[in-house]
Amino acid sequence: MNQDRRNQIIDMITQQRTIQNTQLMERFNISIETVRRDLEYLEKQGYLRRVYGGAVLNSSLSSEPEYICRSKEHSEEKNAIAATAAKLISPSDSIFLGVGTTVQAMTPHIKNLGEITVFTNALRTAIALTESPGCSVILPGGQLRAKELTLSEFPAEECISHFNVDKAFIGIGGINETGVTDYHIGEARLHHRLIKNARQSIVLADSSKFGVRAMTNVCTLQEIDIVVTDSKAPKQIVKTLERAGVRVIIAE
Repeated sequence: MNQDRRNQIIDMITQQRTIQNTQLMERFNISIETVRRDLEYLEKQGYLRRVYGGAVLNSSLSSEPEYICRSKEHSEEKNAIAATAAKLISPSDSIFLGVGTTVQAMTPHIKNLGEITVFTNALRTAIALTESPGCSVILPGGQLRAKELTLSEFPAEECISHFNVDKAFIGIGGINETGVTDYHIGEARLHHRLIKNARQSIVLADSSKFGVRAMTNVCTLQEIDIVVTDSKAPKQIVKTLERAGVRVIIAE
């Protein structure tokens, strides 16, 4: 019985990349002590890594899931986060929209915000914004990541370094008590540059990103202003963010 339940937990975390203790308690009708024993066992087997309130998939620090897979994960939470983040934009703002499925989900919500200037290194985002007559879209040069359809490396960094924006909206690989991380070195460097050049830096991260530590450091918690997330975000990390001076907005 224990092994059958643990096999199901492996299937769940492989598909979702993150699971909550409460989710397992409800699904299998088990106590929190049983959940902790199961997760401790599976952590020792190398399937997952325990974090506050649950566990995350123990994938390679340098391995980013494919775009097509990420676009289907946590879609309800991502759409809510994107809609909430879009409300932070004011008419006539200059903004940067970074890579990632959550940031891209903002595009339908900014079509009627009036005249705004949008910098982005994500081709999918730029194409979506062609339907927004009030948006002036600026793309940097750079090396194209074919599957992601994003631009990065030196030309993109050089271009972005010449501009200041009101707000930078950043998608990330992970966030924990020590800072923000990502999988791709070039995009992490670009995002770090943007954070320095933005009047306000805003991280978009659904709860599956909390407790995750990807390969490349982007910035410390003190370097970001706002994190927009969902109600499942671990309370311990949320409190750490707030102690670091970060405003945490929970999308409904």
